[in-house]
Amino acid sequence: MSYSDAELAVVGEAAERDNQALASWVGSAALDVAAEKVVPVSADARDVVAELIEARRQAARIGNNVNQIARALNADDTVTGAQLEAALDAVVKAVVRLDEATRQLMRERRSRP
Repeated sequence: MSYSDAELAVVGEAAERDNQALASWVGSAALDVAAEKVVPVSADARDVVAELIEARRQAARIGNNVNQIARALNADDTVTGAQLEAALDAVVKAVVRLDEATRQLMRERRSRP
């Protein structure tokens, strides 16, 4: 393998960060990609993944709220229209965030050679 000076610096920093020899790091990284254990993405995609993780966390919280509302409705407790509207609004916002993050990841995957 051969790298330009700039590429060698990037690979060297990654190997150093992972406390590995350069050749060992390159071999491990190549095997991980070949075995599809990891999918190479740009540094920008990390932000998108972080957004997806946050959106999933929010969706789980919303699901809990909806379950509580359903439980209250089934027990004939009083659930106000405002409470129901707030829960449904949160669902819509979470889905919009998930949709946008998914579209961003799709654009990232499409732009790869």
